[in-house]
Amino acid sequence: MSYSAKITTKGQTTIPQEVREHFGLQSGDRVEFVIVEGGAMMIPKNKSVADLFGILGRPPAGAGATLKDFDEAIGRYVAEDDERISREWRERHK
Repeated sequence: MSYSAKITTKGQTTIPQEVREHFGLQSGDRVEFVIVEGGAMMIPKNKSVADLFGILGRPPAGAGATLKDFDEAIGRYVAEDDERISREWRERHK
């Protein structure tokens, strides 16, 4: 299916009503334009992260990470980054 719209002198256009209704677009929603070979695509960006909750279903039992796993990983990263920063400072100030 194809729809057309006119571009104003300010570079603005109106998205046809049928397209807005199909994608559930409302005033204030954002769209993204992607240049592809031979044209462009418009991608609706009207979904929030909260709207996507549960879209993949529940993870299998035992899969994923716990809060403790995240805390430990962040702690390791911070310690490694601190060591790197200290090492670079020492090398610069010899």
